[in-house]
Amino acid sequence: MITRDQYEFLCKTTEDYLGRAGIVLTGAERGQIEVADFGLGEVESQGLEIITYVNTARCCAKELVMLPMQTCPEHLHPPVDGEPGKEETFRCRWGTVYLYVDGPPTQSPSGVKPVGSEQHYKVAHEVVLHPGDQHTIFPGTAHWFQAGPEGAVVSEFSTRSRDESDTFTDPRIMRAPEVV
Repeated sequence: MITRDQYEFLCKTTEDYLGRAGIVLTGAERGQIEVADFGLGEVESQGLEIITYVNTARCCAKELVMLPMQTCPEHLHPPVDGEPGKEETFRCRWGTVYLYVDGPPTQSPSGVKPVGSEQHYKVAHEVVLHPGDQHTIFPGTAHWFQAGPEGAVVSEFSTRSRDESDTFTDPRIMRAPEVV
């Protein structure tokens, strides 16, 4: 749960970060910024700001904005209604992103698991994305990601997004934001 003041601050910060990446929002898009706190009440450490441009039965395009060291918790995109889970490609536009996926654990990772939630972060193979770098995540692949110390802007291109169906490692997570 986040307060109205937090929500408004994060929307303004999202616009600022997108500007740093050279991304311009329309007035309508400014009014559609989603702040995901995942129900943890720790939006600045485990959260994500999202602009969804399009989400049809076949494709989705979003901008993901992250504060310094902000983390999107570990999750995967399972099959839904007989269709495979979401396949997504992340392309870093500004800042640095530490992406963690299945694979051999990275010995000295750059990212830091959020304090108090370490047990919910299991995959440990690090892929570092700088502006212009991209990585594709296939359906059913556990992953989490974290912004570097300056924050980050990431473009996401994917098959249909069904965020409400995502499976999170942390059972406390609620995908739909609650603003009070």
